[in-house]
Amino acid sequence: MKLLIGKVVKSHGVKGEVAVEVLTDEPEIRYAVGEVLHGKQAGKEQDLTIASVRPHQKRLLVTFEEIPDRTAADSLRGMQFFAEPLERDEDSDEFYDHELIGLKVVQDGEEIGEVTGVMDTPNRKILEIAYQGREVLVPFVMDIVPEVNLEEGFLEITPPEGLLDL
Repeated sequence: MKLLIGKVVKSHGVKGEVAVEVLTDEPEIRYAVGEVLHGKQAGKEQDLTIASVRPHQKRLLVTFEEIPDRTAADSLRGMQFFAEPLERDEDSDEFYDHELIGLKVVQDGEEIGEVTGVMDTPNRKILEIAYQGREVLVPFVMDIVPEVNLEEGFLEITPPEGLLDL
């Protein structure tokens, strides 16, 4: 399964740079000089080799070896970049969004719902959970989600009183 790791927002300057909205927790790995990004845009696919990268206003400005000028950079607007998930330490307490979506939600030993989505906010992830015919938002923090078991396909929640009623 390939993950969306970023997208081209616009060209920048006259030398073929593009502004990339970063959608990955590992930009220093994904957007390193020499990395080849697999891009998809309106039915076309293209591999691009990173020539340079620099931060700019919460985005990255990236030049590619295959993109010589602003005209070529303009043609990349809207391109999305995809990559395979990075290998992670099995003992890690971090999870990819796609690993969490679809997990059964258990409270006090009873299945009460399913994770339907994950929102990434600046400080933490928020789980979107289908619960009693509606969607509830649950902060993905150790105090509320003490156990995630990918092998058995569930996560346990211990929400504070009233959280599921919001």
